[in-house]
Amino acid sequence: MPAPLSHIRVLDLSRVLAGPWASQFLADMGAEVIKIERPKSGDDTRGWGPPFAVEPSENDPGISAYFACANRGKKSVTVDIAHPKGQELIRKLAAQSDVVIENFKVGGLAKYGLDYNSLKAVNPRLIYCSITGFGQTGPYAPRAGYDFLVQAMGGLMSVTGEPDDVPGGGPVKVGVAISDQMAGMNALAAILAALLKRERTGEGEYIDVALLDATVAALINQASTYLVSGIVPQRMGNAHPTVVPYQAFATADGHIILAVGNDGQFAKFCAVAGLEHLAEDERYKTNAARIINRDTLIPQIAEAIKRRTSAEWIKLLESKAVPCGPINTIDQVFADPQVQARGMRRVLQHERIGSLPVVANPVRMASHDTTAQKAPPLLGEDTDAVLSGLLGLSAEQIEALRSEGIV
Repeated sequence: MPAPLSHIRVLDLSRVLAGPWASQFLADMGAEVIKIERPKSGDDTRGWGPPFAVEPSENDPGISAYFACANRGKKSVTVDIAHPKGQELIRKLAAQSDVVIENFKVGGLAKYGLDYNSLKAVNPRLIYCSITGFGQTGPYAPRAGYDFLVQAMGGLMSVTGEPDDVPGGGPVKVGVAISDQMAGMNALAAILAALLKRERTGEGEYIDVALLDATVAALINQASTYLVSGIVPQRMGNAHPTVVPYQAFATADGHIILAVGNDGQFAKFCAVAGLEHLAEDERYKTNAARIINRDTLIPQIAEAIKRRTSAEWIKLLESKAVPCGPINTIDQVFADPQVQARGMRRVLQHERIGSLPVVANPVRMASHDTTAQKAPPLLGEDTDAVLSGLLGLSAEQIEALRSEGIV
């Protein structure tokens, strides 16, 4: 059975993470993704190492672990889009593509004649997705946007970390480039919606995705709390603003997460912990009461939990269906039997690289392997095949372009 998007061709002009993250998911679903890179240097993230899956050399920027995380399943084609001949190559490829993804600064591609209106003229059915820090409109539109910057401006860091009056307190960024990732997922959803719309109408679409918008939307309940009540959420460390107890606790040999989501689970936890009296106390009997009386409840729970090891608590609590778990390091994550059972570590093969371990696509489909089998490409490894196969260029024509530094 063909993959869900095996009939779709994506021309990926994006770099770094948000755009490549979206296009990698499309590749995982079977789309042909042609990644356009600068001759000689390629995507910036190729050099973001060590560690490197392929060490850089004088004529090859290699493949960093960072690049590998977002570029499997793609074809790498080198084109200098600043050169008129390179721009013409892109226009010809866009004419045969279903989707274009780009993350240049606002107006950055218009000077090359590669903006939406220019490419729409050669392909009215084209779906064109622009990903920027702040979107195509508004006072910040011209600014460059980076994940760390947007985590701060979008309010995420104001609710991440310990309170200011706690040792080590202060705003903290999330440990991964989460604003980039969320923008990429938003772009992916919009692209898929536009493809469905095109099936009905035959019309293309322009999509404007901003890292800032994605981050503000990801504030979810914290933003809703402010909009409904006018109360500005504050940093609470690992605690939850509206569910108690729902945080990390120190054990005799480490830490566990306790995630009590309802009053029934609280009663079960109290029974296991020898704190039955708390479940009957009107100050703690309901979640609403526990929120109000958090400051007196949490120390009592903390005192009880530190008396046993993490493994002992997890065994006891899981036996009573009380949500809990360890705080794993990355190596422990990939050693976890559930992660292994779900196949979240995959090994891809490349004829020149050899084997390359990657994180699998997290979605499972009954009819399709959702992790592309093509390893992240070496810079320009598909240039000749794409230019000859799609554009009909001869080997002599391609070599002439290469001698001019265009491919």
